[in-house]
Amino acid sequence: MAELAHPAAARSARNWRPGAPSATATITVLCIALLLSATISATVGAAGIPLERLAAAAFGTGADTPLLARDQLVLWSVRLPRILLAGIVGALLGAAGTLMQGLFRNPLADPGLVGVSAGGALAAAAAIVFGDRLLHATGRRPPFELLPVAAFVGSLIATIILYRIATREGRTSVATFLLAGLALGALAMAGVGLLVFMADDRQLRDITFWTLGSLTGATWPKVASLAPIVVALVIATPFMARSLDLLVLGEAEAFHMGIAVERLKRYAIVAVAAATGAAVSISGVIGFVGIIVPHLLRLVIGPGHRLLLPSSMLFGATLLMIADTFARTVAAPAELPIGILTALIGAPFFLSLLLRQRGVFGL
Repeated sequence: MAELAHPAAARSARNWRPGAPSATATITVLCIALLLSATISATVGAAGIPLERLAAAAFGTGADTPLLARDQLVLWSVRLPRILLAGIVGALLGAAGTLMQGLFRNPLADPGLVGVSAGGALAAAAAIVFGDRLLHATGRRPPFELLPVAAFVGSLIATIILYRIATREGRTSVATFLLAGLALGALAMAGVGLLVFMADDRQLRDITFWTLGSLTGATWPKVASLAPIVVALVIATPFMARSLDLLVLGEAEAFHMGIAVERLKRYAIVAVAAATGAAVSISGVIGFVGIIVPHLLRLVIGPGHRLLLPSSMLFGATLLMIADTFARTVAAPAELPIGILTALIGAPFFLSLLLRQRGVFGL
């Protein structure tokens, strides 16, 4: 079986199915889409910046007028940090979804659906409540760096528990995977509910932010805190791509082809937890990005992770930029939580995907 499957895996690793676009064309199109999304997002908002004034605001060219000063203030202090934060969070969620689907060999895997994001949100909420109470006597609030660390630990624990429950003798049960993920998510959100009950008004506002998902309050320090994780993912994912392609054949087959399966699983679990935890710590729980992005890309470019992983980061960034632009303009001057918007789009998509996979469950 392995001998017969290996040529197919090799083609998948090199990428492709017939008719799929080349790697250069795919990355070029996605980069152009990302730049266009960022440009549109920069011009749209409560304090709009017309396209003809965007270059002057960005580079400080043109006459020094109050209008230019206003455009520069809006662009550099409000708009650009939020655009970059949306792009980074989308890239992290897209990469996390792709890695999780490759690790579990399951197109229904998504950190937001199976409790990984909820685990990060629970840990972040606990850090808000208990950290605030411990530091209350000193008159200080918990340091910002505490939240990414707590969310990472929570996401890591949730991912490890999910993997151990769903995998037996090298095989992952899809039904067990989904049911265990739903149970973990429900348990984590019950913990968040308990923390809401314990929280005061200020802590309650912060926790509500995590459960709905939002990019409000984007700042340059927040962008800087996530940038190293994105860079680490960009560096690490090429080394995991071929291994994830061969893992599709099964853990035993991948091992006989020279893949260090246990080491791959450890790296993938840590990468998923780091990406999801970092995203949750900044934006709260934003669901369905991790399942929509890799699935749509597989339909276009095929299953090879060498191209799928970087493409998922670019497409995830573009998708969340567009969603955030819509969320902050559709009900202006109010702002729709982005987690609600992604759920409205992603839930029907997930249901359609689940119906296509219903044969797996014997329905």
